Amino acid sequence: MTKRALVLGGGGSVGIAWETGLAAGLADEGIDLRAADKIVGTSAGSFVGAELASGRAPAELRARLMEGARARAGQSSTPNALPVPDLTKLMDFMARVPTSEAEALQLRAEIGAYALEANTIPEEACVGFFASVADTPWPANYSCTAVDALDGSFVVLDQRTGTSLARGVASSCSVPGLFPPITINGRRYVDGGMRSATNFDLAEGFERVVAVAVIPPGAAAFMARRIDPELAQLRRSGSHVELITPDAASLDVFGPNLMDASRQAAALEAGVKQGHAEAVRIRAVWA
Repeated sequence: MTKRALVLGGGGSVGIAWETGLAAGLADEGIDLRAADKIVGTSAGSFVGAELASGRAPAELRARLMEGARARAGQSSTPNALPVPDLTKLMDFMARVPTSEAEALQLRAEIGAYALEANTIPEEACVGFFASVADTPWPANYSCTAVDALDGSFVVLDQRTGTSLARGVASSCSVPGLFPPITINGRRYVDGGMRSATNFDLAEGFERVVAVAVIPPGAAAFMARRIDPELAQLRRSGSHVELITPDAASLDVFGPNLMDASRQAAALEAGVKQGHAEAVRIRAVWA
């Protein structure tokens, strides 16, 4: 088995901040997640994973994100502040629990149709959000997840896909209804979290796995229906898996909507503290 994999789940703007903080806190304790043989990201995790796989130091990512987060937090109290995105329609889709893969495929196709019809910002503007990786070659050890908006099929994007890193990350982060489906090789793609918020099963075949799930307040039971089978699959295959989920202090600052960018500063620092606290446990699997 190949040695180490890092799998980062989705979680909106708050999740990006918390996962970045987590990586920075672990790095403070001498645990470098960039050393993974494989990094897999979904949605928010695709962005954080791309930054780590590209070799950027977690401390640098923390400082850059904090600078932007503080600016957004200050703007949130102004009359012209952007509203927190309304995820009600998407959550209605996500509340449906398919009983077969055929039903899951159909549901994802419905979500894709909703995304294609939504009035959003231009596609290139969405790709532009990921300018920090725009000129970065696709790392050999990195992949991210997406869903075909036309037929609901699940795809894993990597350096063989034939697209830029920024476009791949944008597709994985394209929350249906909020952002436009992203065009890659003539197809349109949306957030890989429409298949699973975590996609931990993609680390099958790796000896040691650090799996990170951004679980919002009150959603543990709902998300466990997907996470638990994925973890069980990894463990049956022989993987030693350590799962990291938000601790109580992190949950306290997440808020009810993970797309609320005004909470990024607090989520980032909560992630740093949790990274420090998780160091002993994670070092055992990462050494």
